[in-house]
Amino acid sequence: MTLASLPVGSRGTVTRIEGADEISIRLLEMGLTPGAEVAILGVAPLGDPLELEVRGYRLSIRKAEAARVEVVPND
Repeated sequence: MTLASLPVGSRGTVTRIEGADEISIRLLEMGLTPGAEVAILGVAPLGDPLELEVRGYRLSIRKAEAARVEVVPND
């Protein structure tokens, strides 16, 4: 499952980031590393970007970027 497919209000744990390009490196630098817990706080009216909480701070990323982040949903 990807971060882009998690519903608003849910949490997940990052398992991996797809790719080895500049975007994947930037996602890792922003704290979306394997093992990090992430929460979906909201989505903009047109569906892009997503507002996340990771490692105690808020972050907005594009849906295309969130689709590269694989997560396991937390119950």
